[in-house]
Order: sequence, then structure tokens, then C-alpha cells
Amino acid sequence: MFNKKKSLFTMILLVAFAAVLSACSNGSDKQEPKESKKSGMITYKAENGVIKIPKHPKRVVLVADSYYGDFLTLGIKPAGAPDNVFNNPFYKGKTKGVANLGDGTSIEKILALNPDLIIAWTTYPAIDKLEKIAPTVAIDYSKLNSKDQLKEFGKMTGTEKKADKWLSDWDKKIAEYKPQVQKAVGNKTVALIQPTAKEINAFGATFGRGGEIIYTEFGLKAPAAIQRDAIDSKTGYAQYSLEKIPEIAGDYIFTSPWSVDDNGSKTYNSKVWKDLDAVKNDRVFEIDPIGFYFNDPISQEGQLKFITDKLINHK
Repeated sequence: MFNKKKSLFTMILLVAFAAVLSACSNGSDKQEPKESKKSGMITYKAENGVIKIPKHPKRVVLVADSYYGDFLTLGIKPAGAPDNVFNNPFYKGKTKGVANLGDGTSIEKILALNPDLIIAWTTYPAIDKLEKIAPTVAIDYSKLNSKDQLKEFGKMTGTEKKADKWLSDWDKKIAEYKPQVQKAVGNKTVALIQPTAKEINAFGATFGRGGEIIYTEFGLKAPAAIQRDAIDSKTGYAQYSLEKIPEIAGDYIFTSPWSVDDNGSKTYNSKVWKDLDAVKNDRVFEIDPIGFYFNDPISQEGQLKFITDKLINHK
């Protein structure tokens, strides 16, 4: 009798042990954040490794400025962000109480904000220093499109429903405007161009500047050179000499100088620019160089309004 009870007890232990192993195995295979109920932390797999971050961060500091609008959309107002955020016209009235970090490289300014989560790009020059201040998530800008990046932030901060809500509303807006834009533009090409003093930058569908809206959402055509060099190449942008402008101009052009410090006069005052059909037919639209640099939800909503207005109402 004793042996039978002992045998039964042993079997129960083995089954329980197997269940524990199975649970551990299943958890380790998932890429989803894993929650620690006791600490209020989750385990998150970032580009800089597997790290523990707050389940509900209260003081998020961004040194990757592009994501300011993502966090606002998810109901999280960052404690600090770089200069560009404060110069984005689409964020007007949305930065009160947020510390300006300048170019974002001052470790002292970041430390003073007492962050519980830091968001940086993988290219940030001192990730190791940030990691000593607070849990730091490094992001590869080119890895995810803007929609997937918003979803990822939703998973990271437990705000998936807010991300899904915005994406659903966005898709409805695109469905409303897309037929109108396509009818207005037809088979004509659209180019995104920003000149510097030395070269011309042209953008595809993955590098901000409204490219995701124009090429991905609306499915409009890019000039052949931009399609080849910036879109098909997967680089997101390409650079050309001034003489190459006729090849990349497009029937419609959205443009601004590369920065607020350079007015692009070398390009805009050149004969080759003035001879373009788009210029002669008033199909050149000036974009804000900072507002169109971003591709977060709030900025894209502003860009969508601007782009649709220019393309649909152009005579």
C-alpha cells in the first residue's frame, strides 16, 4: 500500500514538474513583453537586448525625437524631448511642461529629469550611459514602418487599445480621401524633394516627409529615378546633383529646404528649377521642413490634411 501511494505521489510530482517546464518553455519562445506582477515591470526585447521596463512608465524621456507624437497618441506625455519636437507646427499646444533637451546628447539634462524609461535610436552615441540612468529601449528607425512602430509602442506600454483605435480611425480617413486624390492626380507623378547647398535629397515611402501617405497609402506614382533609387532600393531616400532635377522632379512636387538654416536658394533660383513643368504650372507645394520630417500619428494627420488639400483642390 505504501509503495502504491509513493508511486502515485511520484507521478504527481513528475506531472507538475513537466507542466512547469512547459510553461517556462512557452514563455521563453514568445517575443511579447512578459510581466512581473510583483515589481510592476515587464521584460521587453529591444535592439539593445532584453531589458526590464516599467509596465506603466510615468516619466518617459525621448532622445529619438520622431516618436513624440506616438507617445502622445498613446496617452503618455514625455518628460523631455529634443529641439525638433518644439519646432514641429503639428505639435503646437502639445509640449507644455515638456523639457527641451536641445540636441538630446546632454546626459546631465536627461539625468535631471529622473526618467523611468528612455527611448533612443540605435545610432545614439552613448547608449551605455543612458542605460545607467534608466531602462533604455533602442530603436532601429528603418526596421518598422510608422504603423507597426505605433503598435510596438502600444505593446511596450500596455496601451495596445489606444494604438488600435488610432490605426482604425486612420484607415477610415485614408479610405475617404484616397479615391478623391487618385482621381485628381491620375497617372501623374509626385516627388518629395529637399535641396541643400550641395545636393538634392529625394524621398521614398519610408523616410518621413509625407512619403508613407503619398506612395503607400494613396498609391501615387513616383518619378522613375526616385522609384528606383529611393523606393525599390529600400534606402528610403537618394541624393542627386542639381543637374539631375529634371529626372526626379515629378508632375507635382512637395518641397522645402533641407533645414531652416538653408533657404535652398541655389536650387530654387536656378534656371533648371524654373524650367520645370511643375514650377511653370504652379504644381509645387512648400512643406514645413520640421513638420514633414516626422512620421508619427499626430504629424501624419497634419500632413494628410495638407497633402489632400493641395492635390484635390489644385486647379
